[in-house]
Amino acid sequence: MLQTDMPGRIFQLLWWGLTLALSTVALRAENASLAPVPVASPKKIVNVVVIPMRDQIGSPVLYILRRGLKEAIDRKADAVVLDMKTPGGALDTTFEIMEALAKFPGKTITYVNTEAMSAGAFISATTEEIWFAPGGIIGAAAPVQSGGQEIDATMKQKLISYLTARVRAVSEGKGYRGQVVSAMIDADEEFRIGKKLIKGKGKLLSLTATEAMATYGTPPQALLGAGIAKTVDELLAKKYGEGGYVVKKLEVTWSEQVAVWLNAISPILLGLGLLALFIEFKTPGFGFFGIAGIALLALVFLSSYVAGLSGHEPVLVFALGGLLVMVELFFFPGVVVVALTGLALMMGALVYAMADVWPNEPLTFSGELFVQPLISLGLGLVTAVGLGLLVARLLPKGWFFSRLTVAETATAAAQVAGGAPEAAAELASLVGARGVAATGLFPSGQVEIAGRRYEARVAVGTVPAGATIVVVGVSDFGLIVEAVA
Repeated sequence: MLQTDMPGRIFQLLWWGLTLALSTVALRAENASLAPVPVASPKKIVNVVVIPMRDQIGSPVLYILRRGLKEAIDRKADAVVLDMKTPGGALDTTFEIMEALAKFPGKTITYVNTEAMSAGAFISATTEEIWFAPGGIIGAAAPVQSGGQEIDATMKQKLISYLTARVRAVSEGKGYRGQVVSAMIDADEEFRIGKKLIKGKGKLLSLTATEAMATYGTPPQALLGAGIAKTVDELLAKKYGEGGYVVKKLEVTWSEQVAVWLNAISPILLGLGLLALFIEFKTPGFGFFGIAGIALLALVFLSSYVAGLSGHEPVLVFALGGLLVMVELFFFPGVVVVALTGLALMMGALVYAMADVWPNEPLTFSGELFVQPLISLGLGLVTAVGLGLLVARLLPKGWFFSRLTVAETATAAAQVAGGAPEAAAELASLVGARGVAATGLFPSGQVEIAGRRYEARVAVGTVPAGATIVVVGVSDFGLIVEAVA
């Protein structure tokens, strides 16, 4: 019995196992069909800003770069491309450019558009990638004097030592870049990769696009370049793919050259502007000096903006300060706090406009940031005071002073306090009398009543010259009047 039932039981167990296996496969297939189908995420569009770097490396190029980098940060750009074509330039400006590039949080790329010599090679070494136009050249970065003459041997060695160390620091982790740029700086340095002699002693290294793309070592690495492209657009297409980027190209205008000159004389512009506004407040009406003062201060803001230092915020703060000063002068004379607050805002705006503030960095009121702006403002105030004293000393003797004062003197008493009783009684009798404003009342000036002139002021607001007025009271210093509607 045992023998005859055994085959049947074995067959039954095999059947149950097969059924269980098939059920498990079917369940897994059903669960797989219910699982969500992964959706490919849309391709990220890279935001790129292209900054042209042309001609000699100097202040105009620094201004363009600084303005472009800050605009790129505001636009949340992913990459900046330096479209470079320069024979070199000033070393101090080069260091400022290298420091500015370090503040950009995204990717930095140099496109050697025919040449990046001397200072251009230093700047290129700071960026993450160096691309070349087909005929591009880079190199020959030995330091020389501004006129092209050789530097004293001892000083030259110190400079070379410092420059090569700095280049090595910014080139760490970038293949052969540190060695390549060092060979461009120091003619006495021999440069080999393995047994291959790249540069012998006694000459500076310069590379063509093809030489920069040559590979060495194991695994092979390009000597310096990341790629060759005929244009910046081709570079971006190769790197990010067609349609994989949007590009903003910074426009360069004549304003950068003008900004260099204006920034150099900004203390004089500040001084002249402040003096002109002071004279405007001391003369009736609003005319030449007010317009000139505003225009001179506007030039300070404009030059700071073009230089990549200032945004729009300082202009708004300055305008608010000017408004408070106007409110004090025209509506609430004698309330010193309002005018002082306005002046503090105006001075602060001028200092802020000249400070190199970056949009991606927290504003810290450090001495280093505001030293130069404070020096410029101080020189401006000294200029304004000095010219003001000169004007006060010389103008009363000249023709110009007569243009600032009333040509006809007042025939009545200028004030009541300390005057004869008859003069006080005469002024008191004028209450209710009508006349015209002989000068603008801002808030003080002169009025003409019955052919005679009197010192007068308005309690609130201003009165333009020629407007009809009525006397409403008398103070220790003259008449109190108001305009007749």
